[in-house]
Order: sequence, then C-alpha cells, then structure tokens
Amino acid sequence: MVAQEERRNGWMAAAVGLMVCVTGCSGGPGVTEDTRTGADSVEVLHQAADTLRRAGSAKTRTSMEMATGGTRVTIRGEGVYDFEEQRGRLKVLLPQDPAGDDEHRPITELLAPGALFMKNRGAGVPSDKWVRVETAGLSDGNLVTGGATDPYAAAELLRGARTAAYVGKTEVAGVPVRHYRGTADLDLAAKSASEGNRDALKAAAKGFASAQVPFDAYLDDEGRLRKVRHRFSFVNGRQKGTVAVSSTTLLYEFGVAADVTLPESADIFAGKIAE
Repeated sequence: MVAQEERRNGWMAAAVGLMVCVTGCSGGPGVTEDTRTGADSVEVLHQAADTLRRAGSAKTRTSMEMATGGTRVTIRGEGVYDFEEQRGRLKVLLPQDPAGDDEHRPITELLAPGALFMKNRGAGVPSDKWVRVETAGLSDGNLVTGGATDPYAAAELLRGARTAAYVGKTEVAGVPVRHYRGTADLDLAAKSASEGNRDALKAAAKGFASAQVPFDAYLDDEGRLRKVRHRFSFVNGRQKGTVAVSSTTLLYEFGVAADVTLPESADIFAGKIAE
C-alpha cells in the first residue's frame, strides 16, 4: 500500500484494503396495510430480493461511511444493476486525503456472482487492465471491501432478518415507501441466499466482528427495495480496533438498460499487486 495511505490511521486499509491493494399482511408485494406484526414485517423483507429480480434492473447510488479512531470518511458510487443476471457496474469515488489536496480517479467496478472486477485502482496495475477478486475469499464477502455493497447482496442480507418492525410511511426521492427496521443474521442470510452470494455471505458471517447486522429498509408499494442501510462492524487487523461501517444503497429507475459485460481473461491483470 502506498505510503500516503499508510498515514491515514488505518481507516482506508481497514475499510477498502483490497480495493487499493488488489474492497396484518401476507408479506407479498403491493402490501398496503399500515400496521404489521413483527412476523409480517420479517416475511416482507425476506421477499425483497426476489421482488428485485422480478423488477429486472435499476440505477443505483451507494454510500459507505466508515468511522475509526476519530476519523470518518465516505466513499460514494453510482451505476446500474441487472438483478436477473446479478451483475452491476459502478463508478466509485474515493474521498480526498485528510489534507484535501489528493484527488483520486474514479474506480470502475464490475459486480458479478462470486467476483469483483476493478479498473483504475492504481498501485502498479496498468490503466487498461482489470483486477479480479474472488468475493468468497474476502473476510467481509465484499460487503465492504469494494467501497460499495453489491445491491443484490444488500437485498439478500434481508433474507437473514430475524426481527423487524414496521416503522411507518415516508418517502425516498419523492416515492412513497414503507420503512422497516430490524436486525439480520449473516449466517441465516447465507443459508437462504442465491448461489452467487452464498459463499460470500458465509465468509462475511465469519469475518465480521458480529454476524448481527442492524438495518433500515424502505420498500415501495410494489415491494421493491428503494433504499437500505446496513451497519457493519469488523476488526481492523492492522490496529486491532473495531471499525464501524454504514453502507447505504439507493435504487431507482427500475427497468433501465443495464448491460454489464465482464472483462475477457486477456484484460485481467495477472501480475503482483504493488503494496
């Protein structure tokens, strides 16, 4: 890792280390009741990922806020996601250095079942090459490493909801939504997840400081997830401290064209990643 980033008290190493090193109702869609039991709310959330697959695709904006040692930083992303193919494309912007004088080129990320591809990640990788990372090999299952949580993985985390409460009606970007708050269990989510996310969520269940993930989820009248915020906690191996991460995913313009083509093998960097 470059010397300048070593001076950041470990926050970037902890949160996006591999990104810079290689980061009453039945519960069906269309629910209109305002009052739900806890069991009903859990069932609604368990179906959120399947509802997204039926929706096909969407544009997405992501935000990941990290706090450690008194330092707080935010990484933002924007792109599209194909829920049927479980593929997405994001432009991820790293924050400036604390001094405010170091600009980073946006990192292009391609999300796919079991893999994360990154371009413009710097540190010795040619500008025309991609870095490929196996998400099941990451201790956080790529829920944090890439600086953005895969939107479909974020929805599949809700399959692990054990407790949830219906908070009430509100709006997200002008769209009426229903707000749910609860806690998801990573082990349970992994057991119920699609094949593409199962191993990554299993890795996260083992790698995070806690397998219990508090969340706030916002679903529209068709049961589509419009916004979800997860709060992760993991151990910073370099400084032996706990890092708190808040990851937010926004989804909008459902049905948008989202053709995501993965790199050919010849375009993937095969050399050693500089540190």
